[in-house]
Amino acid sequence: MAAVAEGLEPETAAVEDAARDATDAADAGLGAPPLLVGNRLSLDLYPRGCHRLLHLCAQQVRQLLEVEFLRLSGHEDPQLLQATLARLPWSLPRLRSLVLKGGQHRDALGACLRGSLATLPASLSGLAHLAHLDLSFNSLETLPACVPQLCGLGALLLSHNCLSELPEALGALPALTFLAATHNRLQTLPTALGSLSTLQRLDLSENLLDALPPEIGGLSSLAELNLASNRLQGLPASLAGLRSLRLLVLHSNLLASVPAGLARLPLLTRLDLRDNQLQDVPPELLDAPFVRLQGNPLGGPSPAPHSPPGTPVVPEMPRLLLTSDLDSFAVTPLGCSVTLACGVRLQFPVGATATPVTVRYRLWLPEPRLVPLGPHDSLLSGVLELQPHGVAFQKEVGLWLLFVPPRARRCREVVVRTLSDNSWSDLETHLEEEAPKRLWARCQVPHFSWFLVVSRPVSDACLVPPEGTLLCSSGHPGVKVTFPPGATEEPRHVRMQVVRVGSRELPALLGEPEAATSPLLYLSQSGPPSFLRPVTVQLPLPPGVTGLSLDRSHLHLLYRAPPAATWDDITAQVALELTHLYARFQVTRFSWSVPPPTASSVPHPCPGLRTPLTPSLPRYWLWYTTKTCVGGLARKAWERLRLHRVNLIALQRRRDPEQVLLQCLPRNKVDSTLRRLLERYRGPEPSDTVEMFEGEKFFAAFERGIDVDADRPDCVEGRVCFVFYSHLKNLKEVYVTTTLDRRAQAVRGQVSFYRGEVPEEVPEEAGAARQKRGADAPWMATLPIKLPRLRGSEGPGQGAGLSLAPLNLGDAETGFLTQSNLLNVAGRLGPDWPAVALHLGLPYRELQRIRHEFRDDLDGQIRHMLFSWAERQAGQPGAVGLLVQALEQSDRRDVAEEVRAVLELGRRKYQEGIQRTSLAPGDLGPSGSSASQSAEPAQA
Repeated sequence: MAAVAEGLEPETAAVEDAARDATDAADAGLGAPPLLVGNRLSLDLYPRGCHRLLHLCAQQVRQLLEVEFLRLSGHEDPQLLQATLARLPWSLPRLRSLVLKGGQHRDALGACLRGSLATLPASLSGLAHLAHLDLSFNSLETLPACVPQLCGLGALLLSHNCLSELPEALGALPALTFLAATHNRLQTLPTALGSLSTLQRLDLSENLLDALPPEIGGLSSLAELNLASNRLQGLPASLAGLRSLRLLVLHSNLLASVPAGLARLPLLTRLDLRDNQLQDVPPELLDAPFVRLQGNPLGGPSPAPHSPPGTPVVPEMPRLLLTSDLDSFAVTPLGCSVTLACGVRLQFPVGATATPVTVRYRLWLPEPRLVPLGPHDSLLSGVLELQPHGVAFQKEVGLWLLFVPPRARRCREVVVRTLSDNSWSDLETHLEEEAPKRLWARCQVPHFSWFLVVSRPVSDACLVPPEGTLLCSSGHPGVKVTFPPGATEEPRHVRMQVVRVGSRELPALLGEPEAATSPLLYLSQSGPPSFLRPVTVQLPLPPGVTGLSLDRSHLHLLYRAPPAATWDDITAQVALELTHLYARFQVTRFSWSVPPPTASSVPHPCPGLRTPLTPSLPRYWLWYTTKTCVGGLARKAWERLRLHRVNLIALQRRRDPEQVLLQCLPRNKVDSTLRRLLERYRGPEPSDTVEMFEGEKFFAAFERGIDVDADRPDCVEGRVCFVFYSHLKNLKEVYVTTTLDRRAQAVRGQVSFYRGEVPEEVPEEAGAARQKRGADAPWMATLPIKLPRLRGSEGPGQGAGLSLAPLNLGDAETGFLTQSNLLNVAGRLGPDWPAVALHLGLPYRELQRIRHEFRDDLDGQIRHMLFSWAERQAGQPGAVGLLVQALEQSDRRDVAEEVRAVLELGRRKYQEGIQRTSLAPGDLGPSGSSASQSAEPAQA
């Protein structure tokens, strides 16, 4: 021990400083001694875990000598972590398990971050009893030299590091039974690996291995070998000597042949050879029931020689870029790469279809009948429909969907949701970042249907075999479900979701500062509803509550099984076992109530689109409160978790008060949005804060003489319909009008917002509804709208039938375009708007500015470009002709013809107005000066 201490002399000062800081932190309230529970010390979930451990060491707590299991986070300060680990051999001499994992932190896309651990102090070789070492999700580039010296090590986990090789010294671990080094950069394996005669499980998947050493056949005890997703082109014949092998996984490699001797392994129960280059397989393997061969060119021509490792393979296939006027395209057996006008990308590999197929697409506006959401899900995209539905492709098609970055990322994940076999399911999804705030959700789809991107709580799942297993939450490690041996006869799938509960919500709701709750646990399973043996569920005790100090009469275990809306207190029906940090109870079934109706019994709101109920998961919730009847309070708290606090705004364009912008904004985005909009809009202050659920319907009704000016698909009897989605832009611009005489005075109207579907009757005024305001009241807010008095805009020179827009884009002889006309033009341009803008003379720098300012809103880009150009052209001769010319030069002759039709209609109305006022065409001077002169006496 003196030698060890002597070797640590340069680190002594750092350790003493860290211990002193840790002592000060502990004195401030860390409370180190209660962290010790039996022989376990878990510090990976606590902030400043190293400081806490050093404090315990500095206090010379005698319980440390009994600790056998230690967990620390790899995200600690590297220098402090090294100093802390250096003290373990004499501070924790009986340590048997050491977990130094990273991955507790996530990046902006929700992916796990590697820890800072890059090496280990040499003194760790003094842990004579260490049998389990987990260094996953760190930054190791080489294996620390102290690891091969841990002679008692039985399990070594090195996954998700940066290892490019393993040392030959690894063969000196005589007791090693499990080695995992997945998701590294391994290119070769040491020959000494074959001397690990006790090794039973070896996982080297997701590496860069192109060959295996023949010595691997010396692993006489090996039962499981996973080499998936490497670059293996062949296998050594020595693999046939692994007589204990039960599982061999080789999928997603470059194998062109396999040894025939694999078929003679006596204990082999599964051989996975999917997605390789196997053209021919030994007959013994071809007919074996335990062999999987999907994705191989069996019986086909010899594959072309592979490029050297590292050489990118770029498939030569057609590339299609669709414009907004196309809603279909053709796919041939040669494959193609397609970019749709809405920004969606698809890649059809060669051979995806045997015959040419015409694919149609449509981007639907999200609404509840098209968007199946769980109680804690958030929608991040529109709804994409791809046709033909249900046609299976021979190879999976790549799909990239743009989505809005989720605001909450902790313990949440982004997935693509699709409709398959009349039920919604989530696909395996990978996230890609093309530019800041431009994110893609990538997935592989076997057939076409409806697709959308959602954010959901992290879902953990497992297959429960008859031998039993353990399911842990990846976001909340304290939440576990233990399935004992014999709990099931047939394997069944179990899924878990855990929802974090804010620490401030419950005390405010109950008026009780000491009230607290555990995370909310959702469980579901396949197969029979009951287990053959009790299953143990573990939940962490509510924050601030420990098993040594709690009052059991204040602890309530609540349960809810949809479709029931109530929470049942089942504390008396289970036996709660309490430890210092956790509560455990046993159940024989997850659902304690009658199951909800099946999807087939639910009427479908849209013909051709079956939208079944999403699976409703039973929920468990642990409460600590002095209240005795907590079921009703739990229902209110659960609803509060799902509510979003928003404000409603109604703004009028400064140059055109008839154009009204309506928007529902999250409370934290109101100020920034108003600062951006108030340059072009003005209006009243935002409404008071209201609360809304994800996917809740509401509508805006114009009142007191104001109505919507044009027919809209989202407008019913002058009421504009909305659906609230917290991450999407709940924004609509409408044109309003009035039947009142604006020449006499301004019209002071209002717009009121109501919850729910548009009813047959809405109160003329919001006053009566406001008096009944409550939790279930439909009225939410009322904001004033003012249409200013018209000054000289109506006179004999123009006639009652001629209406000119305030922009004055055009002239009386060639025709005018109103804001409504321009809005129709904007709705037809789609992604072609940059070409139109350049032909209109807008500089490229302005296009870049518009794209940046409205980077998540294509409609906003188009409207801003077109209306800002029109405002600059107001009163200028030839502006309308310039617009028509730009549309034709941009290959949008369809829109140009519509503009010409509008101009012709305007000219006809102008001539009719002249005839009604008895003005001859020859009496008009340039720009209609005589008309304006005639109007002045009439006004006088």
